Amino acid sequence: MRQLTFGVDLAKNVFQVHAVDAAGVIVFQQKLRRGQFLTFFQKIEPSLIGMEACSAAHHWARELMAIGHDVKLMVPAYVKPYVKRGKNDAVDAEAICEAVTRPTMRFVPVKSSQQQSILMVHRSRALMVRQRTMLVNALRAHLAELGIVAPVGLERVADLVQRVFTERRDLPELVYDVVASLVKQIGCLTDEVRILEAKIKAWHRNSPTSRRLATIPGIGIITATALAATISDPSAFKSGRQLAAWLGLTPRSNSSGGKERLGRITKAGDRYLRTLLVVGATAVIRYARQKGGSPLMEWVRKLLQSKSPRLTSVALANKMARMAWAVMAHNTVYRRAIA
Repeated sequence: MRQLTFGVDLAKNVFQVHAVDAAGVIVFQQKLRRGQFLTFFQKIEPSLIGMEACSAAHHWARELMAIGHDVKLMVPAYVKPYVKRGKNDAVDAEAICEAVTRPTMRFVPVKSSQQQSILMVHRSRALMVRQRTMLVNALRAHLAELGIVAPVGLERVADLVQRVFTERRDLPELVYDVVASLVKQIGCLTDEVRILEAKIKAWHRNSPTSRRLATIPGIGIITATALAATISDPSAFKSGRQLAAWLGLTPRSNSSGGKERLGRITKAGDRYLRTLLVVGATAVIRYARQKGGSPLMEWVRKLLQSKSPRLTSVALANKMARMAWAVMAHNTVYRRAIA
């Protein structure tokens, strides 16, 4: 068969396939059931296959690469401009087939199953932390309506509960039942979070990249493992600036006619990584206010003199992202500069 280029629009059960030859002539357009997908491509000579980086895309990319095909994953937003008109599976597959051949297209590196597994642990931990926060807020809100108020913080929950059960208050019996139920759920989630964090620490110890990333100020085990698992190929970015822009930590540009207009950060890319970096930068700022010494801390303190703490934390997160790229791309560790 002639050398072909494929565009595949993935779905849960039915996949739309669009193929063109070297001259750009449409060879066929076909729908395939999930069970027919790999069987179909096993009969095709090694070809270029484009897919959007959506759910299950990394799995199918690995399967197709195993049988000899060259698979490229693309961000759906980058494929959208190639949709001619309307919205259906055939049109989307055609747009994917067109986009994958563009010389300026940016591709998403295919993740391994190991990388996806640790990211699953991260997402599950983040979900449980959110659920625990919701339960704590509900507990505090319920008790505040009864005049029982405690300082904010997860560590204060135990004191709050102890006050409910030890102090003599004229409370209905149902209040104690609800408090006991919420406390039980908070405790179960806390135990599960600790188990997941232990798994993350074990993965960190076995990952050289994650251990190198953890040498950067503001990047701990959680952020280091998330970065190492998400960014499988640092060479996909030409510089640390590109990585920071990919994470949405650069100002949005709205420039025209030679006039530079920069707004708030774009918030594009991986929200989870961006959040971790900003939280880590906030911890560095807290440390820099108390202690100085290194050029990085002096840079933070100088920036705080003219900018707000939140803006400073975002600027530092941008710098941390560029440091992370340098550590991964050059296979080195963070070295503290000498003032």
